[in-house]
Amino acid sequence: MANAKPARRYKLSVKKGDTVQIIAGADKGKKGVVLEINPVKLKIKVQGVKIMTHFDKQQGKFTAEGFIDYSNVKMSEKAAAKEKKATKAKKATAKA
Repeated sequence: MANAKPARRYKLSVKKGDTVQIIAGADKGKKGVVLEINPVKLKIKVQGVKIMTHFDKQQGKFTAEGFIDYSNVKMSEKAAAKEKKATKAKKATAKA
C-alpha cells in the first residue's frame, strides 16, 4: 500500500484526568475520570464505564473498562492545571 495515508490524529477537548459525564448509551448519566484516550479512533476510556468481564485460566476472572466513543461524553470538570506561572515567578525572583 504505497498510497496509504497516515491516520489523522484529532485534537480532543477532553484530556486524561478530566471528569466527564456519559450522555448516551447503556451507562448514560454516569460520571468518571478519563483514563486513556485514542485520538486516532476518537475513543476514550472512562473509569467505571463499560465494564467488561473476562475469564482466563491463569488469571481467573477480571474486569476492565472498555473504550467508548468520544461523542458520547461531555465535560464535567477539568483536571487540575499545573502551576506553570508560579514556577516562572519563583525563577524570576531567584535571579534578581
